[in-house]
Amino acid sequence: MQDLTYDPTKTKIIACETVLEEILPILPQGMAYEVLDFGLHLIPNNLKEILQLTIDNQDGEFKTLILGYGLCSMAIVGLQTRNYTLVIPRVDDCIAIFLGSKNAYSEQAKKEPGTYYLTKGWIEVGDTPFAEHERLVEKHGKEFADRIIGIVLKHYTRLAYIDTGPKDQERYREYAQLTARKFNLRFEEIIGSDKLIRKLLYGPWDEEILVVPPGRTIEYFDFKTSAATISNTWSVHSKVNG
Repeated sequence: MQDLTYDPTKTKIIACETVLEEILPILPQGMAYEVLDFGLHLIPNNLKEILQLTIDNQDGEFKTLILGYGLCSMAIVGLQTRNYTLVIPRVDDCIAIFLGSKNAYSEQAKKEPGTYYLTKGWIEVGDTPFAEHERLVEKHGKEFADRIIGIVLKHYTRLAYIDTGPKDQERYREYAQLTARKFNLRFEEIIGSDKLIRKLLYGPWDEEILVVPPGRTIEYFDFKTSAATISNTWSVHSKVNG
């Protein structure tokens, strides 16, 4: 087991707008961050390319880079760094981050797999089928828009709004409720959790967190096996005071 001395002033967060919005209120003092365009998710290869460029273009003052991403349609697989330790939540996508764990997401998926999730951040960014419906109505008319979004939402039965915190949630909740009614989806609200985000920022980096040492390439296998079998089983002796 290799020990990692964790210094928040030598650590940087790299994340999209929606995840970073949940991180900033609890960001450790002195920790830097960089925001990437949420739209990169639409083409995973583009996200992979920009993430690798962002990693490569760091100026060397950091020792650790925390990525606020899951597998994200395999965009994380293949990333590598020669100079930094990479720290990543071991989840498929950011829904699990907002719910607080991979297990919480799995429970929701078993309960009702046909669920479309919304958060305050996703609504703000406007990158959803519901926002796209409005754009299609303006360009091609309501009949065309209804047909296209009907295909997109064919297998969805529930719209779940994830409440990620106490601030400024009401108007986003109302938007989600109106959207559910508009598209004939059952509305449900789920209380989110910052547990996984706090673990990323403050430790411990246990089996829910993938820690990749310099010189090692991220593999798909890293996300699908227990931390005990990964060659880089790290421990954090120095936690951030927060």
